[in-house]
This record gives sequence, C-alpha cells and structure tokens, in this order.
Amino acid sequence: MALDQSVSRRRLLQLIGGASVAATAVGTLAACGGGGSGSSSSGGTLKVIGVGDQEAGLRKVLDAYKSSHSGFDFNLSFAPADQVQTALRTQLGGGNAPDVHVVYPGNGSAMSMAQLAKAGLLADLSSQSWTQKIPDGFKGAFQSDGKTYIFSPGSSMLGAIYNKKAFATAGVEPPTTWSELLSVCEKLKAKGIVPIALGAQTPWITQLIPYALVPGTVYAKTPDFDDKMLAGQASFAESGWVDAMNKYLELQKKGFFNDNPNGTTYEQATSMVATGKAAMAVQVSAVLSAFRAASQTPDDLSMFPFPATDVAADNWIPAGVVVGIAVSAKSKKSDQAKSFLDYCGQQENLNTWAEAVSCVPLYGDAKVDPALTLFLPALKANKAVPFMDQRWPNAEVQPTHFAVVQELLGGKTTVDAALKKMDEAYRKKA
Repeated sequence: MALDQSVSRRRLLQLIGGASVAATAVGTLAACGGGGSGSSSSGGTLKVIGVGDQEAGLRKVLDAYKSSHSGFDFNLSFAPADQVQTALRTQLGGGNAPDVHVVYPGNGSAMSMAQLAKAGLLADLSSQSWTQKIPDGFKGAFQSDGKTYIFSPGSSMLGAIYNKKAFATAGVEPPTTWSELLSVCEKLKAKGIVPIALGAQTPWITQLIPYALVPGTVYAKTPDFDDKMLAGQASFAESGWVDAMNKYLELQKKGFFNDNPNGTTYEQATSMVATGKAAMAVQVSAVLSAFRAASQTPDDLSMFPFPATDVAADNWIPAGVVVGIAVSAKSKKSDQAKSFLDYCGQQENLNTWAEAVSCVPLYGDAKVDPALTLFLPALKANKAVPFMDQRWPNAEVQPTHFAVVQELLGGKTTVDAALKKMDEAYRKKA
C-alpha cells in the first residue's frame, strides 16, 4: 500500500511552517510528570474517546499496546465531531472526561490544543522522548508556551477522493484547473453520475470545499495572509475568500452536488462515492480508509488536488497535522494514559497509525499512500498551507464558518454577509 518514494521532512515543514499558534501561557498546568492521582501503568481499563476518522489508526495501536502490556484494557468509543466540540468539552470542564481523548491541533476550535491547554485541561507530555522529534515548523500545532500537549501521527492532505470507475464511465481524468473541473463535472452529470457528493448536514463537512479552494484563491497570491489577518491588515470579506465562496455556490448552481446537501450526512456522501453513484467528495486523506471500507473495490478510490484557479501553478494545496489525542489533566489513570501516548510516539507505532489514515508520518522516513501521488509535486514545491482553522485565533470562527456555509447552500445569506460574520467572529477576543 505504500509508495517507494519518500517525502523528506524538510519538504513538509512548509505545511505548518507559518502556523505558530497565538497561544498564551497556561496559568496552572495539571498532571505534569506522573500526573495527579494516576494509577498503576500496568493495569485497569483506559477510557478513550476519538472521532471516526481516527478509528483505523487509533484502534490498531491500542490493540498492539494491549497485546504487549499484561493487565491493560481499554474502552474505545467514537463521537461525531460536532458532539466532541460540545459534550466532550463540557466533560473536560466538569472533570469527568475520558482518560485519553481526541484533540484538534493548533487553535481555532473549542477542542483545539491551544484552547484546552490554556484552560489547564490537558496533561503535559513534554518529558516524552518523541516530543523532541517534532519538526520546528510543526510545533505550533502541538505546543503551547513551549510544552507539548497532543500526539498526532502526521500530516493529512485535503483534496478530492474520487471513484476511478465513475471517471472512466464519463471518459474523464482528474482535472488540474478550475475550468477543467467544471468540464469534468458536466460530463459526469451527463452520464447520470453525481459529480460531487456533499454531506453538509454533518457540520464539519461544510468547511472542506472552501479549505480546498482558498490555498489557490488566497495563499498563492498572499502567502502571509494569516499574519496579515492577525495584524488586522486583512479580512475574509476583502480577500480571495470571496472567490472561493462564489465558486462553492457555482458548483451548487450548476447542479454538481447531490440533491439537498444540507440534508445529506457524511456517511451518506461516503457511500455515494464508494458505490460510484457519485464521482468524488472533497475530503481529507485521513478518511480514505472509511471510503475504501465502504467500497466493494477499494482500489477504485484515489485522490487528486482540487483545483481552484485556471493557473495551474497557483493551485496550492491544503495540508495539516491530523486530529490527535491527549491525556486529560484530571485523569485518575494518567500514568497509564501517558504510557500509551509514549508508545504511540515510537517510530513503528507512529508509522502504523499514519499508514492506516493515509497521512505522512510526523517524523522519520515517510512512505506515502499511493493515492497521494498527485499531491507530491505541490509538497516538493512548498505550495502547501495548513488547514485554515489551525491559525484562527479563537474558537468562534470555525462554528461560524460551518453555519454560514449551510446558510449559503440553503439560499439564506450572501457571500458578502457570510464573510462579514466570519470577520466578526475572528475579531472576538480569545
């Protein structure tokens, strides 16, 4: 399943190179060292909660850890991403969170590393040896005030997961420009195939098409856009975000989405592409395994960068540290939980997780899932940017983005009004 071609770590530093999160110092750090009332690291059941796109990798390393640690067991469950942002965050604040739980890299959501670390809700992992291998350009996604609080296996690409048989039926190839994409969609539609499956009823799906487009419409022209936003010198409403959102609506107006995207879930969209009813879905490579699992012919599924402009050289790609895990600062089994994360950081286990979720390992020799072949030129040319929310300064922008996209798709707002709402959320104090 892996390519012989490796991607050097230097080429990947650009992915998060500018993403030093504006995380403030943590007032009171809990569970340093062995952790408050941590139990023995050799026994007991560890409660673990993740999100669906972690399952393929997280379960593998948990099973491997269990087989090599007698007396260890785990209770693993998964929650929808929107519930994680609310219910799990409430549990953390109330002191009854799971021992190990999902955390998003960097900043920008209620369950992001920076937001939780700032609130003193995560255990410090800095003493673990793997933390010394985090490339400098990625540290903003893992660290607050110089301390590491999250483990993630590596970097995920964002583009179009597509069904090769559906493309062959329409006689088309992966497009490299926006005009080519529109032409491909027209030909697919003419064959009775839904060009793009969109499950916008699931809130986190709403963001993916803008994330795929703005590297080309914004960052190719203004690579320091995030810095300018933080300095108050730029805005969503007066940037290439306008072009990206208008192109999102253009895809809808041309009938290139399935009927009623706001009434379609992520799972339904996945099934549509896996079975060939739809040709593609804009997604992160971390969920390739879920698409493959839903298909009778997994090898028919691959990926390509989703083009945003008619200048091929300007079609940069989004790539970012994938969703990770952390230890609750109030866990009564923090010794055991930390031992598991230390195990995850060992190269063999890191590679196992990274391969399972089709991402590029955080460190060490990186062999890439063959589905990511078309992303390699952009990586080599340093034409990749972090997922947009990883540099947003608070937890207000992302849910606002979710909501305004659903309103746009439902015809209840305009692009200008939607981006002004995002600007207002961005300017709120963290």
